[in-house]
Amino acid sequence: MKLYELKIGQSGTITAVGGTGALRCRLLDMGLIPKTKVKLIKIAPMGDPIEIRLRGYELTIRKDDASEIEVEADE
Repeated sequence: MKLYELKIGQSGTITAVGGTGALRCRLLDMGLIPKTKVKLIKIAPMGDPIEIRLRGYELTIRKDDASEIEVEADE
């Protein structure tokens, strides 16, 4: 599933980071790398952007960028 498909409060593990060029490098630089645990904290009223928690900090990213990140939801 894609990162933005998680429900509020749901956790998952990043399995793959897509995108090309500068976008992919930017996502990786922000700590969005495979095997990283993430948790969806909140979604803006209009659905974009979303806030996630990973590696001890909160990160807000656009839904389009989150669609490049594959996650496996925790049970």
